Amino acid sequence: MDKSLFSYRGIKRVLLCLVLLTSLQAIMIIIQAYYLANSISSLFGGDLFHTVWIKLLYFSLALVFRQILTFIKKKLVYRFATETSVNLRASVLKKLFQLGPRFVKEQGSGQTVTLIMEGTMKFRRYLELFLPKLINTIIIPAAIFVFVFFENIRSAVILLIALPILILFMILLGLAAEGKANRQYESYQMLSNYFVDSLRGIETLKYLGISRKHAENIHFVSDGYRKNVMATLKIAFLSTFALDFITMLSIATVAVFLGLDLINGTMELKTAIAVLILAPEYFLPIREVGADYHATLDGKEAGAKLQEILQKESIGQSKKSIPLWNESSVFSVKDTSFYFDGNKHKGLKNLDFTVSGRKKIGIIGASGSGKSTLIDLLSGFLVPTEGEFIIDGKKFNNLSHEDWQNQLTYIPQHPYLFSDTVFNNIRFYEPSSNDKEVKAAAQAAGLTKVIESLPEGMNTKVGEGGRMLSGGQEQRIALARAFLGNRPILLLDEPTAHLDIETEYALKETMLQLFKEKLVFFATHRLHWMLEMDQILVLDNGKIVEAGTHEQLLAHQGYYYRLAKTFLEGK
Repeated sequence: MDKSLFSYRGIKRVLLCLVLLTSLQAIMIIIQAYYLANSISSLFGGDLFHTVWIKLLYFSLALVFRQILTFIKKKLVYRFATETSVNLRASVLKKLFQLGPRFVKEQGSGQTVTLIMEGTMKFRRYLELFLPKLINTIIIPAAIFVFVFFENIRSAVILLIALPILILFMILLGLAAEGKANRQYESYQMLSNYFVDSLRGIETLKYLGISRKHAENIHFVSDGYRKNVMATLKIAFLSTFALDFITMLSIATVAVFLGLDLINGTMELKTAIAVLILAPEYFLPIREVGADYHATLDGKEAGAKLQEILQKESIGQSKKSIPLWNESSVFSVKDTSFYFDGNKHKGLKNLDFTVSGRKKIGIIGASGSGKSTLIDLLSGFLVPTEGEFIIDGKKFNNLSHEDWQNQLTYIPQHPYLFSDTVFNNIRFYEPSSNDKEVKAAAQAAGLTKVIESLPEGMNTKVGEGGRMLSGGQEQRIALARAFLGNRPILLLDEPTAHLDIETEYALKETMLQLFKEKLVFFATHRLHWMLEMDQILVLDNGKIVEAGTHEQLLAHQGYYYRLAKTFLEGK
């Protein structure tokens, strides 16, 4: 049994209820066998039906009560599995928001989305199947063994000897199947990432004329996954054959010795029939665990992956309150550094700047200068190695604070579109928004014509399995989300880096409307945006080498001036 199961809320109560219900179920199984054997023996001995009907009634009542207990157990486990999977998904999503986009990028967005959406469903199925079968395996064979022991010791010994052999085969085959399933899951994750990346870049691939070649790559990856699945199924079929073979051999052995005792007259018929009826029931829970083990491997693996995310170290949040950002608010970064893996040559070094009110702050520099890392620090997804932040006079070691993050809107290079309608994608962060508010946000983001061109308008499904949108249209949906939320602080990390210049200029007017009455941090390597900024931070090798307005920096003729000159020469 997986020890991590005990970490889930309510598991002990569920297990206790399952133990009690299964114990009653074991009693019903024994009562069934006893009265059915008694009835058959009486009828075989010449008794009339009206003299044994009461025994058959007891058998029928035990059968009905057994099925009722099975139904109650299923309902109990289904409710627990549903609540646990929903809570687990919510906890993982909350953790992902704390860990930030950098973590998701490292793991692969396709893999992460697949794990959240499909992994939790498989984990729920794992709980539904595994918990009741586990308790059945512990209690029912033990209860039957005790009854058979007092009825016929030799049969009990045969059952006792067969059980560890059966379990040994299950363990050996289970370990082999688990190794195969782990490799299958890894290939499934690789396929998920590959497929999502392919969907995102399909327009570019078509433009470059290599979409057919890429289709061959997808076929190659898919074929590898198919082979892994078939290899796992081979072991699953082998284990099922082994379980059935050992079970049938054990029952046949019991039947042979019971037959010999009946021939010799050393055993009553009703005892032999009762033991023979109970023998398959003795092995049934173990066979069910063996059969369902392969069906739940993916769920167990998904649960382990989800737990790995939850166990990732996240940033502790300060208890100091942060007021809503306004015109008079002041934010300072004081002598702040961040080093990757303790390497002082890679990261941000001694950042020091102050901003106030509702201004547009441009962050510019060459690739690798630290722009995205600075955005991650400002959003609270990274903890600075040194230094502090000061917000309206209050000092903070990091910005992973609910009061701060609730005021932020983050727009990345590649906004993710969920497999849902345009309407639900726009209101993803504001699920209570009504039709009027969503339409207003879509209009503000310049999505009206795009939506009108879609076959079902706002109800058109986009994302994986839906209609593909261009990079500019995806960015407009991200802007619509920001318009709908209307939060006072806006962080943008190279939002137009992968758009052509025409699409970028078409979006520019919309984005400038969004920037009004907000504190904006805009990280980009495209110089024309700096003309719209109130203040510019110039980064080079993780340091702020210059700060000021566009005109001031050009007049200074320093690093920014050289960037501008290079940009103009490149044009």
